[in-house]
Amino acid sequence: MNYKLNLLLIIIIVSSINKVTAQIDSTLLNRIPKDTLKQAMNMDATYNRPFLSIGKTPLAIGGYTEANWQHATSDGVSEGHQFQARRLTLFVASTINKRLKFLSEIEFEDGGKKIAIEFASMDVEFNPLLNFRGGIIMNPIGSFNQNHDGPKWEFTDRPISATQMLPATWSNSGFGLFGKKFKKDWMFGYEFYLSGGFDNSIIDNTENKTFLPEAKKNPERFEEINSGLPMVTGKIAVRNKLAGEIGLSYMGGVYNKFNDDGNIIDIKRRLDVFAIDYNVTIPKVKTTVIAEWAWILIDVPTTYLQNFGSNQHGGFVDIIQPVLSRKMFGWNKATLNLACRLEYVDWNYANFIETNTNIGDHLWSVMPAISFRPTAQTVFRFNYRYQQQTDLLGNPAALTGVFQVGFSTYF
Repeated sequence: MNYKLNLLLIIIIVSSINKVTAQIDSTLLNRIPKDTLKQAMNMDATYNRPFLSIGKTPLAIGGYTEANWQHATSDGVSEGHQFQARRLTLFVASTINKRLKFLSEIEFEDGGKKIAIEFASMDVEFNPLLNFRGGIIMNPIGSFNQNHDGPKWEFTDRPISATQMLPATWSNSGFGLFGKKFKKDWMFGYEFYLSGGFDNSIIDNTENKTFLPEAKKNPERFEEINSGLPMVTGKIAVRNKLAGEIGLSYMGGVYNKFNDDGNIIDIKRRLDVFAIDYNVTIPKVKTTVIAEWAWILIDVPTTYLQNFGSNQHGGFVDIIQPVLSRKMFGWNKATLNLACRLEYVDWNYANFIETNTNIGDHLWSVMPAISFRPTAQTVFRFNYRYQQQTDLLGNPAALTGVFQVGFSTYF
């Protein structure tokens, strides 16, 4: 039934877009600059996107799509050639009135198999250092969670640490404050939100391990907090024109249901996430470095087996080097890049009690890439992933190789 409803929703949206487009003179569509600010930080990623305004209406629309081919082999076993339509994301923004803005982000994944509202929030601007945001907010943990648009990245896959350790595009109902301060070559920004959060599914799931992304499957988090206590998310960031941007972020709170109709059924169990992120573009050589690392601490009940880790950590480093930037194939500002991503994730950073030997359940990956950008808003990508993954008992690592060719573009 859910699949039929999703299909009907897609048909209605597409039909509505076609009808509206037929009535709009193409001369009324104007490309809005990504951001009215001279310099932007990761916290600006929500609005730092290309939009189309429709005449003199307050509405602006935009979005992006991405698709790819891949061939993966793990320990000599392969499922063959695969074509994947990974996602189509729509943005709708509106300037409601002076200092009142609204933006929504709706994502269709796997050909419409999954539909999610990732962002739907109103901003109230009081002062550059004090602004209010409420609705469905994107929790600012690390940098990738907010800055996740496919066309911004040189790699087909999202970082493993952001999708299989942290829950990528993690959003919740909530309210909070944010602001920025400029001074010459320096920028300072902060965000602070109270929101819904995690539930018992992070330690009660089919993965049979501590797995934060499982909480994304619970749609009730947008209307009910499992523990009854709000989750806190906060971030501070500093950016220098030459040295780049560094951010420190925290997300945490009680995740379990400890009170049922006034009866205490469990102790309060906390989940705490700490992250650091950094990005810089070296002016002379134009090399870009993007890095993120996160640490997760979970209060796991002592009755659980040791495969449920109480300590996780992992992250990634992207290095992008433009090698050619000129007119190519009729595009005036085309760029050819070489890139490489280094990744590591450990889902269970501990030792077995009985033997005092290291618990496995970790992986590392190297992904070299070639990307071609006919414009800054469109990227064609060729990636190869070499990955080694070790199981819980530390057996010889499973070896995986993946070839990928794909594209992503704003529209």
